[in-house]
Amino acid sequence: MSKIEEFVDVVVVGAGHAGCEAALACARLGMKTVMFTVSVDSIALMPCNPNIGGSSKGHLVREVDALGGEMGKNIDKTFIQSKMLNKSKGPAVHSLRAQADKSDYSRSMRLVLERTENLQIKQMEVAELIIEDKILKAVRTISGAVYHCKAAILCTGTYLKARCIYGDVSMYTGPNGLQAANHLTDSLVENGVKMYRFKTGTPARIAKKSIDFSKMEEQKGDETIVPFSFTTDPASVQKEQVSCWLTYTNEKTHEIIRENLDRSPLFSGMIEGTGPRYCPSIEDKVVRFSDKSRHQVFIEPEGIHTDEMYIDGMSSSLPEDVQIRMYRSVPGLENAQIVRNAYAIEYDCIDARQLKPSLEFKEISGLFSAGQFNGSSGYEEAAAQGLIAGINAAGKIKGRAPLILDRSEAYIGVLIDDLVTKENLEPYRMMTSRAEYRLLLRQDNADLRLTKKGYEIGLIDDYRYQKLLRKEKEIEQEIARVKKTYIGTREEIQRFLEAHGSIGLKSSATLAELIRRPELTYNDLAGIDPQRPALSKEVTDQVNILIKYDGYLERQMKQVEQFRKLERKNIPEEIDYDEVPSLRIEARQKLKQYRPSSIGQASRIAGVSPADISVLLVYLEKERQRKKHE
Repeated sequence: MSKIEEFVDVVVVGAGHAGCEAALACARLGMKTVMFTVSVDSIALMPCNPNIGGSSKGHLVREVDALGGEMGKNIDKTFIQSKMLNKSKGPAVHSLRAQADKSDYSRSMRLVLERTENLQIKQMEVAELIIEDKILKAVRTISGAVYHCKAAILCTGTYLKARCIYGDVSMYTGPNGLQAANHLTDSLVENGVKMYRFKTGTPARIAKKSIDFSKMEEQKGDETIVPFSFTTDPASVQKEQVSCWLTYTNEKTHEIIRENLDRSPLFSGMIEGTGPRYCPSIEDKVVRFSDKSRHQVFIEPEGIHTDEMYIDGMSSSLPEDVQIRMYRSVPGLENAQIVRNAYAIEYDCIDARQLKPSLEFKEISGLFSAGQFNGSSGYEEAAAQGLIAGINAAGKIKGRAPLILDRSEAYIGVLIDDLVTKENLEPYRMMTSRAEYRLLLRQDNADLRLTKKGYEIGLIDDYRYQKLLRKEKEIEQEIARVKKTYIGTREEIQRFLEAHGSIGLKSSATLAELIRRPELTYNDLAGIDPQRPALSKEVTDQVNILIKYDGYLERQMKQVEQFRKLERKNIPEEIDYDEVPSLRIEARQKLKQYRPSSIGQASRIAGVSPADISVLLVYLEKERQRKKHE
């Protein structure tokens, strides 16, 4: 066995989207960091869908960028198509989504990591955690090398004891046939960590030359591309884009699937892991939505350096012969040549209720975790957790308080709070409906919400911070101006309003009052606003939204204040719930299990009722008064 001993600040286990953000955050914050991966070629790999963002996930990417993370910058460099989703709806649900060139995305992120000071990349499997008195001391690799560290972050993705399955074929590998990590689970279990077995899946990849696109609907990108990163010059991303294509399954497809359900490992019991409810396989869809005669199928390019096409909407674990018949029943895929079969993948992950909101294990000091290892799904959810885990691991070493975003501050806050307070018996996926304050947590204002925090942490430089302060000032000044600028009832004003389908004025009105009209926007009023200053689009967009929705925003801010009152009521770590009188048995058990840090967090635990919260509040106040008089 190796006798190598190394001394570092932070060990990051895994180099997927969580591992990349965690390692970069630690290294950029001055920590000597080593990132382990089973394959250097799998850094920032996209083993499933070739895109970043999407509904609610685009919010996460914007927030990662606002805090100083890398994902937004990297997709801006490597996208091949970009779309703002839900544009027909309100700004709260607008979400950016970009098709990536998968190989370019991975290669570009790897180069960023390789060129980052304080960061070493090591191709090696971590086999064991060395823990003494519930404090992480080091990790040991399969070669026997020991890396002493002050903190470690587990970002193992779908690699722990991974098994890929389709039909009767079962291979003990990670995604894309990469090596699985088969040793670390045993060490975690030995140290009292509760494990789950989850499943996800991916569709087939098909040769482009075998597809008849004339039978499909072309899906083009936006004419004006909006970048993910607030640091990306919008002019730099206006480029020629690659099309995606839309087709549909049909009754013949569904019949082939139904006739072969007994051969599906998903239904035969061969797959033990629980799959994601909101990203089901095609066989799942056919069974669960039996009333639907068709399902959408998007044909997406894997990149500009390959002719492999991704069949979005048809992930499967059916046998190879069934897959061939199933895909060839879809219009445009009649002669489809499968390059890579669809498969399901099972892997070990944890019950994230074992974590603090900082993503540090409650029972193992210095051990953090992020990404699919925490029971979530998706590249974006992983990156968000990786960034927070990295910030907090570095912060712990520096003796700083952890960064904990609450549900009113960020989608990241919603994501982590859901993971650490709720029982997730299937892979967790972010959705806009999970965010109670989504009108405030828009993707367009992520920088205004979070970049100051990134600056205070040390991941945002002074130039970017000063730019943010100028933006804030410009927004504030322009809102004040349009609120006090009056427009009269002159004939040209009436003609202008009529031309824009708006009712004429009987008396003078402010520009702000006109902006609040559904049919008018800030930009529409440029023709009757000669004093309007020259402002950037990102400033004018904020002015328009903040004025048009100010009544709704004010109402939501009042809701947030009530929420924060409960969040600010901290629960002492040393509290003995057995000493709290009148607590129901179930509530007592749940509170002892979760150890919530605040009344707000306690109120979101299943099995803890409003009456239990009232009892807890009374007890805490009595204890406060008692200590005050001691």
